[in-house]
Amino acid sequence: MTMPFGYVSPEQVMKDRADYARKGIARGRAVLVMTYAGGILFVAENPSSALHKISEIYDRIGFAAVGKYNEFENLRVAGVRMADLRGYSYDRRDVTGRALANTYAQILGTIFSSGGEKPFEVELTVAEVADDPVDDQLYRLTYDGSVADEQGVVAMGGSAEAIGTALREGHSDDMDLGAGLRLAVQAIAGAEGGEPREISADGLEVAILDRTKPRRTFRRLSDAAVAEILAAT
Repeated sequence: MTMPFGYVSPEQVMKDRADYARKGIARGRAVLVMTYAGGILFVAENPSSALHKISEIYDRIGFAAVGKYNEFENLRVAGVRMADLRGYSYDRRDVTGRALANTYAQILGTIFSSGGEKPFEVELTVAEVADDPVDDQLYRLTYDGSVADEQGVVAMGGSAEAIGTALREGHSDDMDLGAGLRLAVQAIAGAEGGEPREISADGLEVAILDRTKPRRTFRRLSDAAVAEILAAT
């Protein structure tokens, strides 16, 4: 059977769409999410003080993203609205990281498989802090809607593989906030090989989900607080 001129197989179309999305994500600066004794730590290499890669979604749920800002910002806003509606209609305890991750997976999967629009160039992590560290949840979502339930550490964006390896080698659930932040910055600084880069506090976006808080666990760390932690030994 002769294929019509210009025919492209479905497999090739999906491969091209995946390559397109991966290239866009790889251009983004690193974003890390990791558990520590007091909760969950988010660290992003981000010199902007206005365009956040890390945000609060609900009481005990945080959001981190890398890729095209307008695309992951739309997803963040949709997640906040969904969480608020569910918490208002039922109970605040019914708003979970798993449900949010599943919603994002459906949205991303639908967009990726659609022939009418380009795939989103984004990668997301939805994190939920629990009373007990063993119950913390980290869900990593890729451009095609795939979901991975990660343990302890997530690295996204440029040099994610090298950064993730460095984090896993030094990470432990009982480390304090200072040790976790210094490990994250060291992993980012040394990800490209050779001499580690110098990364200042004002080039970072840092936030936590504080396990000790009953509600509204999300808190951003100021540049001064980050600099003080990084200077400590």
